Amino acid sequence: MTVAELRAQLTERFGDALSRMDERVPGKLSLTVQPKALRALAACLFAEMGCRFVVSAGIDRREFSGDFAVVHFFARDPDKIAIEVNVFLDDGNPCLDSITPVVPAANWAEREFAELLGITPLDHPDPRKLVLADDWPPGMHPLRRDFPHDLRPEPAEGVAFQPKEPPPGATVVPIGPYFPVLKEPAYFRLFVEGEQVVGCDYRGFYVHRGIEKLGDSVLTYNQIPFLAERICGICGYVHSVCYCEAIEEAAGIQVPARARYIRTIMLELERIHSHLLWLGIAGHIIGFDTILMQAWRIREPVMWLCEQISGSRKNYGMNLVGGVRRDIPPELHPKIEEVLTSVEKEAVAVVNAIVGDTPLLMRLKGVGPLTREDAIRLCVVGPTARGSGVDLDARRDHPYAAYGEVPLKVIVKEEGDALARTLVRLEELMESITLVRKVLAQLPQGPLMAKFDGEIIDGLEGTCFVEAPRGEDFHYVLTGGENRPLRWKVRAPSYPNLQAIPTMIQGQMVADVPIALGSIDPCFSCTERLETVDVRTGAVRVYGQEELLRMTREGRRCR
Repeated sequence: MTVAELRAQLTERFGDALSRMDERVPGKLSLTVQPKALRALAACLFAEMGCRFVVSAGIDRREFSGDFAVVHFFARDPDKIAIEVNVFLDDGNPCLDSITPVVPAANWAEREFAELLGITPLDHPDPRKLVLADDWPPGMHPLRRDFPHDLRPEPAEGVAFQPKEPPPGATVVPIGPYFPVLKEPAYFRLFVEGEQVVGCDYRGFYVHRGIEKLGDSVLTYNQIPFLAERICGICGYVHSVCYCEAIEEAAGIQVPARARYIRTIMLELERIHSHLLWLGIAGHIIGFDTILMQAWRIREPVMWLCEQISGSRKNYGMNLVGGVRRDIPPELHPKIEEVLTSVEKEAVAVVNAIVGDTPLLMRLKGVGPLTREDAIRLCVVGPTARGSGVDLDARRDHPYAAYGEVPLKVIVKEEGDALARTLVRLEELMESITLVRKVLAQLPQGPLMAKFDGEIIDGLEGTCFVEAPRGEDFHYVLTGGENRPLRWKVRAPSYPNLQAIPTMIQGQMVADVPIALGSIDPCFSCTERLETVDVRTGAVRVYGQEELLRMTREGRRCR
């Protein structure tokens, strides 16, 4: 299907309910729909036209147009088409029909803009709190433009998270917020009968850091790439690329070819070390610590190589809007090839050991099943989708950097279990080594940066899909005044993938839940709070960030 054919079908179906429909840039269709027709349009895109739901963004536009807006993002991946569905809402009572009843994957996105912007999704099947702290004052919406980025409201009394009730006869087994397998905080309430899981409830966002708020209220266009890189503790470079390319699309900036190829090399090096890190943690989860030690040993030269290229093992600081800050000179090419050859040789040995280990395979096979139909229904991404037979990869489907110019093999497995997701990552590891070699061999000469003075006119929109090791990242920007975005929306791959966990563990044994969870490689980020329990008295004490810092400094002085 072409964009023109899609426009024709939607016009024929919805007619006057569509007040605007244009191809903002090639392959990206932006349309405005009347609120009364939103749910029917979403159902048509998702169920009839085979479009994948990506995320939603609420926007406070009151300062220049006196209203609010919601943008629902869809993608028709085989045709490389992205669709933006805009709905404009009155500022007095911003509300719209929920699309979750017809697009289940929109669940979290709608709950999020309800909390952060006060835009109500009517008839949402689960309108409970999602992002904000349990004691956050009702009626305060931090992503509204008139809410200061540094305001710290007083905790509200009598406000608490409302958990789901377990089925009759089921027992609640809590996992988290702090749990040995989870290196970051998340809270799963398992409903079990005997050893079998019959339901699940989830409470996350313990470490929500307000990064989008900082991006549209404090930081300028070329400061945000360094913040974006800190969204994820392992795969931050993908967010930096995703943000920059969204801005570059909005402003019409043409990035030099050499910069695009360097971005591709760094993205694939990040994929290699991320997959090796995950492989080690996965081995640790199932009690196979030899994999942990070997995978992390193999990973270390990749980290040294990234430091040699960028000056940093992890947060590379390579990107600015318009290109990259550092080159990969010819004298580094032999070192890159040396590291790739070593990693390839040693990783092959580990992979062969894994696929030939019967007890290990028995521990993964059949665990955390996710059918292809459920993967499509829940709009999962990355190895989680490809392990369930969904042939989806943003590098091929929505090319960015230099991916449209380099052949790419997408790894897909049909079984849909933890073993399939593991095998996808292992084969992707090898494919990334091949990709770095191809891109390095084709690295063109030329400048590293396009001309960009830091100023962009307001009211421009840009989006970008980038394939992170865990799956697809997505960034949306709406340019504003004062040299910064009016709205910056980020969706990481764990956001849709975590929503599939209840389906993956339904009917599974309790002991299999950590393996199913680890198989999607969830990322939660780092926390700034600590709760302690005095074992003698049972008293609970919560330490805040400032108090922890003070105690640490005092301890250092004592020594």
